[in-house]
Amino acid sequence: MTSAGKALRPQNAGAWDLSALLNAADASASLPERHLWLVRLLEWLRHAAVPLENQQTPTPLLRLRHLLNVLERHPEYRAQVSALLLRFCREVDIAGLLADFGFAPRMNLGSELGQRLRLRLLPATPATTNLAELFNLLFPEPDDALWLDRLDAATAERVTDLMQPADGEPVPDWRTPFLDAMMFLSSAVRAAGFSPQLRERMSSELLVDAPFRQLAPVAERVREHAMSGDHAALLQAAQYLRALLDSCRRCALSVNNHLEEHGVSVDVVFEVDQLLKRSHRIEELLVCVVSPDPTPEVVKLVAALVRTAEERRSLRALFAHHYSLLARKVAERSAETGEHYITRDAAAYRSMLRAAAGGGAVVAGTTFLKFFILAIGLTAFWGGFWAGVNYAASFVLIHLLHFTLATKQPAMTAPAMADKLTDMGSDEAVEGFVDEVTHLIRSQAAGIVGNLAMVIPLVLGVQFACQFIFGATPIGPKDAEHVLHSLTLLGPTLFFAAFTGVLLFASSIIAGWVENWFVWHRIDSAIAWNPRIVARLGSARAQRWAAYWRANISGYAANISLGLMLGIVPVVLLFFGLPIEVRHVTLSTGQLAAAVGALGFDVLRSGPFWWCLAAVVFTGALNLGVSFFLAFKVALRSRGIRLTDRSRIYRAIRQRLWRAPLSFILPPKP
Repeated sequence: MTSAGKALRPQNAGAWDLSALLNAADASASLPERHLWLVRLLEWLRHAAVPLENQQTPTPLLRLRHLLNVLERHPEYRAQVSALLLRFCREVDIAGLLADFGFAPRMNLGSELGQRLRLRLLPATPATTNLAELFNLLFPEPDDALWLDRLDAATAERVTDLMQPADGEPVPDWRTPFLDAMMFLSSAVRAAGFSPQLRERMSSELLVDAPFRQLAPVAERVREHAMSGDHAALLQAAQYLRALLDSCRRCALSVNNHLEEHGVSVDVVFEVDQLLKRSHRIEELLVCVVSPDPTPEVVKLVAALVRTAEERRSLRALFAHHYSLLARKVAERSAETGEHYITRDAAAYRSMLRAAAGGGAVVAGTTFLKFFILAIGLTAFWGGFWAGVNYAASFVLIHLLHFTLATKQPAMTAPAMADKLTDMGSDEAVEGFVDEVTHLIRSQAAGIVGNLAMVIPLVLGVQFACQFIFGATPIGPKDAEHVLHSLTLLGPTLFFAAFTGVLLFASSIIAGWVENWFVWHRIDSAIAWNPRIVARLGSARAQRWAAYWRANISGYAANISLGLMLGIVPVVLLFFGLPIEVRHVTLSTGQLAAAVGALGFDVLRSGPFWWCLAAVVFTGALNLGVSFFLAFKVALRSRGIRLTDRSRIYRAIRQRLWRAPLSFILPPKP
């Protein structure tokens, strides 16, 4: 075993002292041992008990200065460390670090996610000449960027002097890997700009000067002038390269305008983001090359790479950034639909009551079909499946008849409410938002009242009519007793109601995603103009079908997904040992009314009935509250809104409740 191998036995950085590290510096050791020595040296530098942000001068910086002082006093140590650092710089691929680190190897979100998972889960090895791979071992802590930012010019120059070759050895040009990296990055930006994913969505006006076509030749010109030493020509070419990069960024950002109008793809958003980051990296490298004092710029670049390393290890940062635009588009499409659910005058309020009453009538039929499916005695999966089909068919029928189901309102209205929060700087804006809250609560109250006002008498009427005509009710006493036992507030009903609110929210997200997919792939245009479809339907009918599906695809997706989830999700969870059921306020009210019809009005004097009635009240509140809260949070995050002045909004709502409590329930007078 070499002396370096023997000296590198300790596993804890705190166990090292500086003399042991310096004795282990051996330029003739194997590549993994040399790289491991550098890892241990950086561990020794950062070994501090006090957080860096709490230190006036970071401990790593103090230790680095101490190390440099020791090397100046001991020439033999300095020679060993200098030889090791020089060999490291000659053997590792510095250009690969500068050009590739922080970027996805392939232009899609899935490959980047896989890469980040590998970085988090798989151990790295120092046995590599790829500096991009080794960088995570050298700088594994995000705090490394803090002390690098505070590295003064004098200390940085002393570190640079360590990497000067001995007398007689050729001096390598430090700019070579920087210039190579600029060439690699320029080619990557040019290729991204030429890709059909972006090229077809960029502004044609901005592409007139062909900035992507010029990028690589201009970067090559910068390299030639830098290597020839013509500083004036270098500055001129660098200025032109910056102008080209700015034009390329404007072209890339114009893709977002297309996405706003024609739907969002996370892969396209990711590709635009990668192009922008590569263009900024080129500018950072260019600053290092043309600067008369490059050392501070190089240190700043290394600190930026350390921050990039931390971002590359974060899955949350990846999703938070690249799904924000998609969440915005989904929320915007829900907001367009949600505006129809908010009533602002007496006429709209009466219309909401009528639509909700129609929805309650349909749910009354859904209630009887649910008991019929249970009576058949199907297996768990098929029972859940056909229950989901029953719900989905009922919800679609409500949609087609332009009726309303109250619990679907919150997930759709929340994004519309978030639109009102974009500017809360004035008292008038706060009052306007409180007006919207009032309209929203009143609309949802009308929806619930309309649903329940129709489902209760219809279910009771069918039960009593069948008892009078046939001598028996469709839903018998045994099923009624089961209803009183399962819906009671003394059981897990509240948890089930909150879970149902999550499903209601999920259906709105599915609806927004499906509509975005429909628009992104231009299915409406295909229906309207595809030759085979036009030949079969005729031009006028194809146009009508295209307009119909464009207007209704979201409604179908929301209602079908909600119905199937209400039926199938509990069965799937039961398979995994989670006995979770759904509790929907309108369906639960219909079941309770059926139980009254089977057991007679005497049940109204029993305790179980009143526990179930109380459960229905809380079920409605949780269905509405949970789905609205989740949708509202998504809408706020997608718009980048932070409610820093919540107290003003809460105070204004309390004042409105005190001054006009009935405005939250009854419509305004004409």
